[in-house]
Order: sequence, then C-alpha cells, then structure tokens
Amino acid sequence: MIIEKKSMCRLAWNSTTILFVGITTLLFILKGCSCLTMKEAHASVANAIREADTFLVDSDGIKYPVKTLLDGKLWMTANLNSRIPNSFCYENLDSNCKQYGRLYTWESAKESCALLGEGWRLPTGEEGKELTRLYGRGNPDSGTTRKEAYRTLMNNGNSGFNAVLGGNRDPDSRFARLDAHGFYWTSTEGANNTMWYFNFAKGSQAFYLQNDGEKTRAFSVRCVKSK
Repeated sequence: MIIEKKSMCRLAWNSTTILFVGITTLLFILKGCSCLTMKEAHASVANAIREADTFLVDSDGIKYPVKTLLDGKLWMTANLNSRIPNSFCYENLDSNCKQYGRLYTWESAKESCALLGEGWRLPTGEEGKELTRLYGRGNPDSGTTRKEAYRTLMNNGNSGFNAVLGGNRDPDSRFARLDAHGFYWTSTEGANNTMWYFNFAKGSQAFYLQNDGEKTRAFSVRCVKSK
C-alpha cells in the first residue's frame, strides 16, 4: 500500500512506527515529494529497534554496547562513563575514564542509570548471584563457581559482559586498586547503611558479592534493564 500523495505528502500513522527504546523521533523519511511505502517504513522501524537492543546512548552522546545475557535481561557490556556530580576518573585522568569508565558514589550511580531512560537501573544482589550461577555453572556460593564466573564474565571472557578492573575511590578521596579489582554497585542494601556490590578480584581470580559498600565510596557501574 502506498501512502496517498497530493501536493504535499500525508503520512498514515500506525502504532508500529513509534519507538519507545530511547528513540524520540519517527523514522519516516521523505525524499522530495515521494513518501515511503508502509512496508519500507516498518522495515526502518524494525532496524532501529534492533539497533536500540545493541547500543545505548547517554545524555553525553556516549554509545554503550548492550547485550541480553543468559538471565534474559539487557545489560550494559561496558562501564558507564556519564559525567554527573560525584563521579570521577581514576586519579582524575581522562585516559582512565576512556578505558575503565567513571567511578560513582552510590547515589550518583543510581541516578546515572535512571537517566539512561525508562527501565534502566542498578542490578540487584540477587541478579549478581544469578550471573554467578549461570556463568559459573554451579552453586553461586562455591569457590569453583566463583572462579569460573570470574573467567567468563571478565573482559575477553565468552559471556560478552566484559568486566574490567577499574579500582575505586575511597571516602577520603584516595584512589586505589586499579587493575586489581573491579567493583560494581548494586541496588541491594546491606547492614548499617551500606550496599552490596560485585567484586571481580584479580588476586583470587574470583567473582564475589559483598555487602559492606559505603555509599560514599566510588565504584564502577553497569546498568541493567528487564525485558
């Protein structure tokens, strides 16, 4: 079916032509005075949806790869690097932000994920445990499982998660543990106003979940979205 064409082209709107995955414009393209067929328009929309399931763009225009992991959820597969208050480059070097992403206090991490769009959020501790089980192929409390999960979820592992060892910023503003630990915030509360976090530990070659993260520390961030 061809959209009717007179002195000016008129578009026949259809709900399938609207994108919700962070895309704010419609993908009808007018060339001169000729309009797309509905089939062509729908194909353009489908291609854009596939693109949105592959990449995520933040308010700074930074593009992040995303992937549906074995838990069926859509995860960022690179560290967040959005510039907002209470986020830091390791040792205040832009080169470290480019390689490892920024380090965020817990509040700024939570805000940064929400700013990515509807549904984007920090992962829970239980979601971290599920990744351990799925990619460690066993009991998530087992040392063997934690080691296998570390190997699989790390950069160049076969999961595509690509964790990196970005270190952290302490509450006293000192930076530490670059290339030794990759710490990632979760949304799950621990005791005494602390938070759970992921710990990719190079020394023990294992992936841990820990519950003593002071909110004023700055860790790396991966956001997730339930599909």
